Amino acid sequence: MKNKVERFTKLTTQWEDLSTLIELALEEQDEEIVPEITADFEKLSKDIESFRIEMLLNGPYDRNNAILTLHAGAGGTEAQDWVQMLFRMYTRWAEEKGYRVKTLDLLDGEEAGIKSVTFSVTGENAYGYLKSEQGVHRLVRISPFDASGRRHTSFASLEVIPELNDDVDVQINPEDLKIDTYRSSGAGGQHVNKTESAVRITHLPTGIVVACQNERSQIQNRETAMRMLKAKLLELKEREKKEKIDDLKGVQMEIAWGSQIRSYVFCPYTLVKDHRTGYEVGDVNAVMDGDLDGFINAWLIYNSTKKE
Repeated sequence: MKNKVERFTKLTTQWEDLSTLIELALEEQDEEIVPEITADFEKLSKDIESFRIEMLLNGPYDRNNAILTLHAGAGGTEAQDWVQMLFRMYTRWAEEKGYRVKTLDLLDGEEAGIKSVTFSVTGENAYGYLKSEQGVHRLVRISPFDASGRRHTSFASLEVIPELNDDVDVQINPEDLKIDTYRSSGAGGQHVNKTESAVRITHLPTGIVVACQNERSQIQNRETAMRMLKAKLLELKEREKKEKIDDLKGVQMEIAWGSQIRSYVFCPYTLVKDHRTGYEVGDVNAVMDGDLDGFINAWLIYNSTKKE
């Protein structure tokens, strides 16, 4: 709170200084100072907008790290390639923000791309920003895997949960857990494919499955998987309170047509459009390179308006 008050005070002071500068320029009819005033005004406007958006991150877990899971939906190899593209997009966005990205579990596609990937994004407010991205993402493009050069539509789903602190108490009955170990796959050091260090945990009452294979030992993988399971169970509990689920496992939208939150169109035109907020961008390549702030900010504003 102290940091927020200090930032607000600093922005207020900058606005007062700029107002004084404008008054002096008008009194003295000094046109040479106009470019400086314009530059200061644009920078201050961006800083105020950034601060305003940050103030919307007031949820109980918004300051936490985030754990994201991407799943390929309808579209076969094309959808698995789409998951890989989205994984790169979120990685680029996180790195630009100064966040740290760590892959926890990854299942490669048969021919190309990724079937599913779970990764953590570590940094202040990571969950607060990324929770807006949860849902089904739709791709329209000329498929590089189609020799006829036809246009294809593919889908991928993104699940976002907060990484919980140790002080968050979530009761789990050990008898409700089915724990499997298996050999890790992919790059990861000398233990890969030699020891069964990877861990998969199934919560039998809900059917929730979590897995981790990229830590150094089975114990570490198990600890990480348990934190993921606690976060998912807490999310279900919160959704139950709001009466937004029909049963303990919750309502999951089909990863296919009609359920998408955002469309990424590469052909016959280029456009990325969020179907919840109406926010859209024509430069699809910039978005795929991690330029997501416009979409995230639009959703935060839209969501705060809905609450009001």
